[in-house]
Amino acid sequence: MMQFYRSAVSGLAVLAFAGAAQAAENPAAKAFGAREVVLDASLSPDGKSIAMIQPLANGQASALVVAPTDGSSQPKPILSATGRPDRLTGCGWVSNTRLVCDIYMVTLQDARKLVFTRVVALNADGSNVRELSANSNNVVVEYQQFGGDVIDWLVDEPGGGAVLMTRHYREEATTGTLLANQRRGLAIEKIDTNTVQRTQVEPPRGDVVRYISDQHGVVRIYGQRPKTNTGYDTNRINYFYKPVGGGAWAPLSSYDGDAHTGFFPTDVDQGLNAAYGFEWMDGRRVAVRMALDGSGKREVLLAHDAVDVDRLIRVGRQHRVVGASYATERRQVEFFDPALKATAAALSKALNQPMIRFVDASQDGSRLLLWAGADVEPGRYYLYDKTAKRLAEVTPGRPELTGYKLSPVKPVSYKAADGTDIPAYLTLPPGSDGKYIPAIVMPHGGPESRDEWGFDWLAQYFAQRGFAVLQPNFRGSAGYGEAWFQKNGFQSWRTAIGDVVDAGRWLSSQGIAAPGKLAIVGWSYGGYAALQSSVLDADLFKAVVAIAPVTDLEALREEARAFTNFKIVDSYVGRGPHVKEGSPAQNAALIKAPVLMFHGDQDMNVGVAESRLMQARLKAAGRQSELVVYPGLDHQLDDSQARAQMLDKADAFLREALKL
Repeated sequence: MMQFYRSAVSGLAVLAFAGAAQAAENPAAKAFGAREVVLDASLSPDGKSIAMIQPLANGQASALVVAPTDGSSQPKPILSATGRPDRLTGCGWVSNTRLVCDIYMVTLQDARKLVFTRVVALNADGSNVRELSANSNNVVVEYQQFGGDVIDWLVDEPGGGAVLMTRHYREEATTGTLLANQRRGLAIEKIDTNTVQRTQVEPPRGDVVRYISDQHGVVRIYGQRPKTNTGYDTNRINYFYKPVGGGAWAPLSSYDGDAHTGFFPTDVDQGLNAAYGFEWMDGRRVAVRMALDGSGKREVLLAHDAVDVDRLIRVGRQHRVVGASYATERRQVEFFDPALKATAAALSKALNQPMIRFVDASQDGSRLLLWAGADVEPGRYYLYDKTAKRLAEVTPGRPELTGYKLSPVKPVSYKAADGTDIPAYLTLPPGSDGKYIPAIVMPHGGPESRDEWGFDWLAQYFAQRGFAVLQPNFRGSAGYGEAWFQKNGFQSWRTAIGDVVDAGRWLSSQGIAAPGKLAIVGWSYGGYAALQSSVLDADLFKAVVAIAPVTDLEALREEARAFTNFKIVDSYVGRGPHVKEGSPAQNAALIKAPVLMFHGDQDMNVGVAESRLMQARLKAAGRQSELVVYPGLDHQLDDSQARAQMLDKADAFLREALKL
């Protein structure tokens, strides 16, 4: 049996500036609305330093902080982003003294909102900041939106300091010059992060959307997405591989995202000369390993007869694949590495937490940065030293929730109208017997997603405020196979929304929801489901809260028209009567319940215009409705003050509408 020495790393406490904003009147709204203290974390190759992106108190701002893992000094902020528009989204160690960070922003270009990304490198003390993304210029024919991605940290390089990165080549105008670049496509470059010296490893290839390295400096796979005659993306990717030791590229597989056929590679194992990835078999997704020797030999690593295997588990800077996972009532992880399996089990037992996630590892694997949590534990970060068998807490993920008694999340199922059993999660108020209380149905976003067992800040907040919360994995949810997903939650909206409505009816029939005290709250597709449920059954829900909702399927289609993925979105939405019948904004007059909507005006997933359209249609129909727009925020509303205000306002709205 593994023994642990438990200690606290006091030097890695939460920074003083990483707290919730002081806007909402309700203390619970402040606590549950506060952003997580750790937005991203990584461990240096020697395991002696940790880097974390932490939120600042003002808006979406954040800071990169670095601290020694032995707690000998306080975390030191070395880089910050205002969040308007620049945001830090991830940072990793390229050596023991240098980091590489991704920056994301949404800006207005020619009256159109566009996403831009850039990559920078800096020393662990904040010095020598260098942009790694290739410079653009005023003769490039297209916008240089994407600044590249690190695909290999080159762990074998002596001393570190270099990475393999993608680079998007854009055609340049030729007028007045003989030096204009005519190359186009995605390339790979080796970049020295100190000097920004660039060496091309793979030339630009048209229509290539991804490269996969073996994590030892060799690019082994690339994926090419064919386009239509009009220049739009198709939903198929053709993959090619390079034989071990070099040679000509050869076909590997063709993955069709619509038909769910073919092998979808994600990682390469140098030692096994094989690729890890996924395939669909018998209507379910399975984890597969495929030889890269031309034989086409496949090995199913993990499959389940009821749900999809949807994740590969990776560890460390080499992104070594060590397992795969799937979610039934709870997420289950199957480790391919016996030693790591034993370590994970021992850590889970020592921490008394069922959920363990390996965040990062030192280069030699002797130190592990991990996260542990549960339904009633929002999660904490720990550092485990294998050699010393010492387990030290780094920081709680949500310190603002200290002192709050969280509610257990119970897997349940209910019957849909056609007799189908629908899986769901029920969260009751702390100490409640779950009888005749106000209740909320909370459909998830996506729809190509699903809810899972664990901590959910939105559901836990409403449980804290006295509501029972039911989160259904309605048909149209991902993770349960092709038959469950059907066409998708929009084209098959009657089934999906019917299951959501039946969730509300079940709460009432079980005596959980008190008469007249049933509401629905949803985010993104969940917001769409909240609105459309009241179209389908206008008398069931007495209040509707929709956050960043899709409200009109034709508008959703048109949002993509100027982008290369338009044909994919067009096919996803589909054509036919369901477009009008399944659009809440086209049926606003059928909604009787009062509606409250929230939306960020920088939302690139669902444009704020959809909520504004819904608001206008509801008002024109004489319905009670309010729309709150958050300037500068995107789909996730990643702002503690905004989230706290949203929770507070939604709670007050529900209490008034349900006469609580």
